[in-house]
Amino acid sequence: MPWWAHKMPRKFSGRFYFSQMKNIKNIIFDLGNVLIDIDYDKTIDAFEQLGFKNFKSTYSPYKMDALFENVETGRISEEEFYNSIKSLSKNPLSTAQIKNAWNALLLSFRTESLAFLKQLAPKYNLYLLSNTNSIHLTAFDEIFLRDTGEISLDSYFIKAYYSNLIGLRKPDEEVYAFVLNDAGIIATETLFIDDLANNIEGAKSLGIHTHLLLPHERIEQLQII
Repeated sequence: MPWWAHKMPRKFSGRFYFSQMKNIKNIIFDLGNVLIDIDYDKTIDAFEQLGFKNFKSTYSPYKMDALFENVETGRISEEEFYNSIKSLSKNPLSTAQIKNAWNALLLSFRTESLAFLKQLAPKYNLYLLSNTNSIHLTAFDEIFLRDTGEISLDSYFIKAYYSNLIGLRKPDEEVYAFVLNDAGIIATETLFIDDLANNIEGAKSLGIHTHLLLPHERIEQLQII
């Protein structure tokens, strides 16, 4: 935590003060830009190169058209997603072109952050909560194997919750309530770490402690242990 954070008011931007960790038994981690680096601009640029103008207005971390929300909540299949993109394009596109553009945002896992999870596991119950989709999940597995030599990211957690598998996505309150209930954990004993302020606010509304991970921060720099 930067030195100035200790001097900020306690309501500052959803920040969590690690002096409260004595009450925490559970930590829920986001995936993108917490455990793996992602860059939405790369996918936006890739789709614009395929002929989609102003793609950013329909897809960003803060705003998504129904098509993207539907694929992230499992309401539509991969095939339906690809076919929808093709129908919206003025140019003929292959599934491979769309898949490559869609996955362009996925970069590399933060291996030091993953190592830190192993240090946390003996002391806390660890969970993962990610807005994602089946296409990205397949790509995550491939990148994880490439970067770590390991098979499953899920093995780092008691349970991993993916929006497309549970039919709920952040920042809706329902997704946090679902995780608390399914895991059998208490909000006031739980810390949630995410890189998006909207997601932080959704968790805070249920009484979950939160930490907004800033772009310069890494979880291994936080005073959790």
